[in-house]
Amino acid sequence: MFYRGYPDGRDMGAKRQRIVDKGPYYANSPGSSFMYNAPPNGYVGQPPHFPVVRLRGLPFDCTETDVAEFFHGLDIVDVLFVHKGGKFSGEAFCVLGYPLQVDFALQKNRQNMGRRYVEVFRSKRQDYYKTIANEVSESCGSPRRNIPRAKSYDEGKDSTEHTGVLRLRGLPFSAGKDDIMEFFKDFVLSEDSIHITMNSEGRPTGEAFVEFANAEDSKAAMAKDRMTLGSRYIELFPSSVEELDGTVSRGR
Repeated sequence: MFYRGYPDGRDMGAKRQRIVDKGPYYANSPGSSFMYNAPPNGYVGQPPHFPVVRLRGLPFDCTETDVAEFFHGLDIVDVLFVHKGGKFSGEAFCVLGYPLQVDFALQKNRQNMGRRYVEVFRSKRQDYYKTIANEVSESCGSPRRNIPRAKSYDEGKDSTEHTGVLRLRGLPFSAGKDDIMEFFKDFVLSEDSIHITMNSEGRPTGEAFVEFANAEDSKAAMAKDRMTLGSRYIELFPSSVEELDGTVSRGR
């Protein structure tokens, strides 16, 4: 998608399995601040460190967008939330665009996200990879894991009238339209029917809207709610053309 540049091979998020097989590369995304970019000869003669930090104490309703805002100005390659026993642990790994950005991320240690202060630590490539493996292995054989929700939460989804539009939340920042089409491979979709939302800086928000052929298809597609795309649980919500248009126009 929008990542490019560092010569070590990377494809994060929905394509995490490819990382485990081939290894990552770091990159810059459009609109990022030049002050964080690594100098062209910054790592001559030595391999760069894998640019990952670990966060602890995150709010339990935290999203990828919240983490991206917390590290505003840095290039966010991937955010991996850590689950234990099927529940969010309040911890996450954040992979950054360059090794030098780790030092900037550490300056956010013990700063607040909402009402909670968040601890930020240096981490290691192997810890990040091990967590990916754990998240994927836990979901194997049970792609729709039993994540506790308030009863009214699901009842609200079930009772909402369908208009043929669904809103997706929790997408990897690197997810493209092809990944979403694969996620809904049982339905006939075109790229024009998929709308990945961007923030004011032109970066993905982790949300998207999908227009189905009819309301019956969008209702049937709700069976994919909380199934995985890569190692992420994707939440689905009935939506409308009005919400789609309003959200997309605000991101322009």
